[in-house]
Amino acid sequence: MLAGPHGLSLTRRLTAEILLAYGVSAETSATAQLVLSELVGNAIRACGDDVPLVVEVYVSDTGAAVAVHDPAPDLLPRPAASAMDSDVAESGRGLPLLNLLCTDIAVTTSPIGKQIRCLLGTT
Repeated sequence: MLAGPHGLSLTRRLTAEILLAYGVSAETSATAQLVLSELVGNAIRACGDDVPLVVEVYVSDTGAAVAVHDPAPDLLPRPAASAMDSDVAESGRGLPLLNLLCTDIAVTTSPIGKQIRCLLGTT
């Protein structure tokens, strides 16, 4: 997909359809859409609009997973100084949010840059 509002909207819809078709609960499907939005938003902030991304959504024995590949292997996620309950912070809540929603987060380099994979646990 090309990162941007249209690509994200379409990919969110496909994510829900695919997960629901594989028997994933509506709650887990909605969580996957939120995780996808966060990962794509981070990729846009790191790499810019219209950057090519590869999105994977799948179900395994350990649960549903969302993975996003972007072309910036050197731009790794890092915790921000913002508190989750800050009323003045405009960003910096993404990684703590992913930690709350996901049972595992893995960042690896890939042939096209890096991959961030989030496991959502049981379906």
